[in-house]
Amino acid sequence: MVEVKLHDIGEGIHEGDILTYFVKVGDRVTVDQPLVEVHTEKMVAELTSPASGIVKELMIEPGTTIEIGTTVLTIEAEGSSALQTNETEVKAEKLTPKNAETKMEAPQRGKNKGRGLAAPYTRKIARDHGVDINLIEGTGPAGRVTEKDVIRFARNREENAAGVEITSTPATTTASQTTEVETVEPDVIPFKGIRKQIAKKMSQSLYTIPHVTHFEEIDMTNLLDYRKELKAIDVNISVVAFFIKALAVSLKDFPIFNAKLDEENEVIRLEKVVHMGLATDSEQGLIVPVLRDAHKKSLRQIHADMKELTKKTQEGKLSGKEMSGSTFTISNVGPMGSIGATPIINYPETGLIAFHKTKKMPVVNENDEIVIRSIMNISMSFDHRVADGGTAVAFTNRFKKLIEAPNLLFLELN
Repeated sequence: MVEVKLHDIGEGIHEGDILTYFVKVGDRVTVDQPLVEVHTEKMVAELTSPASGIVKELMIEPGTTIEIGTTVLTIEAEGSSALQTNETEVKAEKLTPKNAETKMEAPQRGKNKGRGLAAPYTRKIARDHGVDINLIEGTGPAGRVTEKDVIRFARNREENAAGVEITSTPATTTASQTTEVETVEPDVIPFKGIRKQIAKKMSQSLYTIPHVTHFEEIDMTNLLDYRKELKAIDVNISVVAFFIKALAVSLKDFPIFNAKLDEENEVIRLEKVVHMGLATDSEQGLIVPVLRDAHKKSLRQIHADMKELTKKTQEGKLSGKEMSGSTFTISNVGPMGSIGATPIINYPETGLIAFHKTKKMPVVNENDEIVIRSIMNISMSFDHRVADGGTAVAFTNRFKKLIEAPNLLFLELN
């Protein structure tokens, strides 16, 4: 008997949620065939079959959180003396009506209300319709919510005004009137998977690192004008690509912010490479894909890599390597309308910069003239155990200079 377990996939992951089985008891499987979909704190992964044979037992209910090393299902491998007998028994079971009522097949008939298992695209449709996906009974495999389920639920909601049950109980009664009190049950969102792991990491960072946040204004006018010139010759480089390149240069000049504190050995480790973490909002929560070797790459390559990582993040296709090893992290919240924040550092890094909204405003120039410029706010949080405020100001001043005079970046090319 072969046991398929949730194996250690590294990156400090200790548990995962069972999402969907791709097989059922009695199915014949081959080596490397996908068996089950698992949701860890950093990714959605598939466990594949280590051997050819017949699925003997599904051990874990979909929606259950399990630890590394837990057996998920068992397979009667080919060559086993019991295999031929088991095949006959399984075929007989498939002809028996009672087989439809087995424990592990029940979730596949849509009894998934409250868990909200769904693909990213289905979740997008739910958001577009203003639907809480956790309230929908899925009809897909293992109760997964499908696009049709969302649309059906939205139509039913329009036809039936009741979305939650409201019960009325008398509160006070007088000779002239009766007052009723309405009680409404709250919606429930599972606190597990990526959401739970984000909470753990944020708590670890906030309670471990003494955060200090430094604010600065940056004049984006010259950079925005330069981008227009590039677009005129069919060269499209995002603003964030310029940010990453300027930060890679600044981190080379101020390596203390590209460092990690090793308290156990009482040393500060200055990283020699710049692996830029890109804090990204996704349907699964806050994900930080990593753009590796930013210090070696051109603006064009940074733009291309960042675009690919963002796409993979939204599709839930990032690998473990693409979400680990960052040395500094950025958060671009400006497009959402943010004007300031005190961001939490991506532990165990030393610093994080958030870019906020750029807006046109009157500015007094060096000739005491009032001019209209495009100004962006930035927030830089840093670990005060590792760096001091004066160094942080010098670091952001270096970054500010490179962004306000983007042609200076070409002087830094290797």
